[in-house]
Amino acid sequence: MRKIIFAWGLCTLLVASAWSQTVNENLANLEKYQEELPFFQELITGAQYPEPPRNYDGFPYFSTRSFEKGGLTINRVFYPDVPLLYDIRYDQVITFHPLFSQKLLINPAKIDGFVLEDGSEFRQLSGNEDYLYDKNGFYEIIASGSMELVSKHYKVDKPARELGDYVGYYIEYEDFFLVKGDQFFPVKRKKDAIKLLQVEKKGIRENLTRNRIYFNQNRRNYLKALLQLATQSETL
Repeated sequence: MRKIIFAWGLCTLLVASAWSQTVNENLANLEKYQEELPFFQELITGAQYPEPPRNYDGFPYFSTRSFEKGGLTINRVFYPDVPLLYDIRYDQVITFHPLFSQKLLINPAKIDGFVLEDGSEFRQLSGNEDYLYDKNGFYEIIASGSMELVSKHYKVDKPARELGDYVGYYIEYEDFFLVKGDQFFPVKRKKDAIKLLQVEKKGIRENLTRNRIYFNQNRRNYLKALLQLATQSETL
């Protein structure tokens, strides 16, 4: 009987200690939460984020499954050091509640843009609503010049073909666009970009081919270099 009472008391003590630690952690966040209360009121209007299935190989996020300290622009006000995750499967930006440690969806209608810890910049753009993966309209801003070079990152989930630990997996894609005003021009082939930017073949040979910058090897670098060349040509 004494052993039972001792075990029960020890269990109660451990539970109380864990609860106390959680409360202390939340209280440590409370001061920061109160400082930024108007900001968090903007954030926590979204629903709780449903966790992706655990029995899938990979994750649905942009580059990491962990929260990053990023920058967020809401209603034209920029907030630094915001914990962010970007779900490119559904084009959703996620943060977490500082007291309850819940992942929360940020209302996309409030977001102007955001920057992730690695410097990747995303902005909500309009004008491409007919594009299948436009969804909430977040595009990475790659380069600006005579036009703007942007890309759309997205992941598509597929069922696993063989029996194993996972029932599905994610395939990642990136589509590129040249944008002028609210007009989007998809770039699927090299000649699409050359025609849009009106770059002469001689300039391409001297500046891109000579430096071994090829569309089929690295589309992002090629398009950035091509846009820079087109912009420089316009200023001459």
